[in-house]
Amino acid sequence: MDETSVRLLCEGVTGVSDDPSIFVGGGGEGYGAAQNLLLKYGNRHGLIAGATGTGKTVTLQILAEGFSAAGVPVFLSDVKGDLSGIGASGSAEGKLHEPFMKRAATIGLDLHYRAFPVTFWDLFGQQGHPVRATVAEMGPLLLSRLLELTEPQEGVLNVAFRLADEEELPLLDMKDLQALLVYVGENAEAISTRYGLVATSSIGAIQRRLLVLENEGGAQLFGEPALDLADLMLTDANGMGRINILAADKLMNSPRMYATFLLWMLSELFETLPEIGDPDKPKLVFFFDEAHLLFNDAPKALVQKVEQVARLIRSKGVGIYFITQNPADVPENILGQLGNRVQHALRAFTARDQKALRMAAETYRDNPRFQTEDAIRDVGTGEAVTSFLERKGIPGIVERTLIRPPSSQLGPIDPSLRAQLIVSSPLKGKYDTPIDRDSAYERLRAKAHKAAAEAARAEEKSTLPQHGETDARDDEDGFYRGRRYDGGTTSSTRKKAPQNTTTRASRSDSIGEAFAKSFARQLGTKSGQAIVRGVLGSLFKRS
Repeated sequence: MDETSVRLLCEGVTGVSDDPSIFVGGGGEGYGAAQNLLLKYGNRHGLIAGATGTGKTVTLQILAEGFSAAGVPVFLSDVKGDLSGIGASGSAEGKLHEPFMKRAATIGLDLHYRAFPVTFWDLFGQQGHPVRATVAEMGPLLLSRLLELTEPQEGVLNVAFRLADEEELPLLDMKDLQALLVYVGENAEAISTRYGLVATSSIGAIQRRLLVLENEGGAQLFGEPALDLADLMLTDANGMGRINILAADKLMNSPRMYATFLLWMLSELFETLPEIGDPDKPKLVFFFDEAHLLFNDAPKALVQKVEQVARLIRSKGVGIYFITQNPADVPENILGQLGNRVQHALRAFTARDQKALRMAAETYRDNPRFQTEDAIRDVGTGEAVTSFLERKGIPGIVERTLIRPPSSQLGPIDPSLRAQLIVSSPLKGKYDTPIDRDSAYERLRAKAHKAAAEAARAEEKSTLPQHGETDARDDEDGFYRGRRYDGGTTSSTRKKAPQNTTTRASRSDSIGEAFAKSFARQLGTKSGQAIVRGVLGSLFKRS
């Protein structure tokens, strides 16, 4: 057996020459045979479920190790801050060494400690490389979910995105979207004629939700350089898949932002990657921890999109593994597509818990040696009821399984080691500095400045006294005194100042021309200038 085969066997990847697989766990007295996840079915998706404290995180860790050792890149979110240990080797000096070795001997595993190649990411740029998406990439559906918009408000947002496309206004960061909403509000009448009613109340509601998102730190989610999905699919010099770890402990304070961002990543993978059929091993495995957050109060359209992604993305070589407390957290149509399952203990303290336990047991292929429902209730920490796809994709018989110990460190690493791993990352420097290129904000600001300049020139020209015209000066009470110039003679008059009149924009005007004319009319008076400063000053003067 060559060196690579020995390494893979030590790291839980078995069957190197025939149907490579990841060794998940084995049996002892009263337990079943060894349980393996076949790599060629790794893209058939999976489920890791169980009550808090039953061992879901360790199962996630050993699966990530197995995929990485087989050369498959992994993406996972670290919601509790303890998965960073994958980047450090386990230790024979730790307090867990003795129980780990005992478990390894029981299940027939030759356990060797080692670290795995990791890449750290952080939406806030503190515990890893900054990770961003553009507003345009996020799209109106996911953005509406993120902002908790109503259906009419979502409709207005769709109009805004359509208008941005037609007017060539790139939506990259938060200030681009804010500027676009001001633009839509200023031209609501013309836009409503073209796309349907655009209510200013809906625009105001969206702006308020954007303010809340910005206060939560969501502005850092949008911008450039945006995440290049190819950077999630790297291997190291030894051919091991890099494990991408998203620091989500702080992000979990905004669960909707967390779920929306991960769903955006899945959608981008689905839309970007080519079809490859059924590969020998996945191109990427995506672990979605706290999966219930994705489906809580989710609109039907969003759930349907997740179902579509789960059904079709496997043919692009991507495996999705949902981690949650109860299988009932995942919609039935999606749950039916999860072929590889690790079910840790479920506690049945209430009638509702008992019903959920029965439903979970019914999704497994029965084992005549025990009752699945009893096994799910009785397995201890570090044990599970498992079922993996066998040859020809047939679900395996459910088995009670002792989960193998990890090769990497269990628990978080020191901040100094994390910093060292970030500095030595192949992506160092690529995402660290934000880029603010010409986009909707800059282009709308330029339009506003141009309209203001034209209006100022028009006002200056109109105030110059001409032969036969009146030089008007406003009184404090709103009247004016006119001094008429007429061949050297003058006459004074005092009458009510004429009302300012406006004309509608021509139907042939573009939305942009109507916008500029609207600004020009407003800027023609001192009060108009004050309005523009009040509405746009804080927005367009930020630079």
